[in-house]
Amino acid sequence: MPAQKRILLVDDEPQIVEVLNAYLQREGFETIVRDTVASAIAAVEEERPDLMILDINLPDGSGLDVMRDYGADRAIPTLLLTARTDEVDRIVGLEMGADDYITKPFSPREVVARVRAVFRRIKNAAESSNAAVLRIRELEIDPAARSVHVASVPVSLTRSEFDILLVLAESPDHVFSRAQMLDRINDDGSIYERTLDRHVNNLRKKIEPDPANPSYVITVYGVGYKLKRS
Repeated sequence: MPAQKRILLVDDEPQIVEVLNAYLQREGFETIVRDTVASAIAAVEEERPDLMILDINLPDGSGLDVMRDYGADRAIPTLLLTARTDEVDRIVGLEMGADDYITKPFSPREVVARVRAVFRRIKNAAESSNAAVLRIRELEIDPAARSVHVASVPVSLTRSEFDILLVLAESPDHVFSRAQMLDRINDDGSIYERTLDRHVNNLRKKIEPDPANPSYVITVYGVGYKLKRS
């Protein structure tokens, strides 16, 4: 990384924290460790982390509470740590804007790889900020401002939803396989492999006149997705 990134790690299991904290620091990240929702929210305010790793189950609530208070509004990249039985919470977290979830037990190396993938994607998005505004029918996408309008009405997208839409909009009518989309998003293939379809569904709810019968983001069965030009 060109500059040391600050990561807020929130988990109340000492063994997980000790191992994961050591791996992150060894890879050059600065870490802020907390074990409750209240202390995590205070840390976001005081420390201004570049990324959050949040356990969903905490003594005084859920990691989703931290996202609800700060993550979504400030667009702080977020990875969720979850138990295998936390499917509903995982879905809620993704819909709130989490970049991905990591199921316990996990490999610390995998967590580090996913953290690096998120920062790499953000860097690549910043480098492409001079791209021209894209217009497809009533859909307007400004890569520099990372803004989207439908029929001149602003639409609020999560980071993941915007990245997916931008990939499709840069090559309208081109059919992308899921693997190709992951590659274009500049991910390492691990973050969106399980969550891409849900991000697409959430995107449709925000930009489609009728999400049940999409006219922009089209599924090409057996292949992937495309953004329909007309």
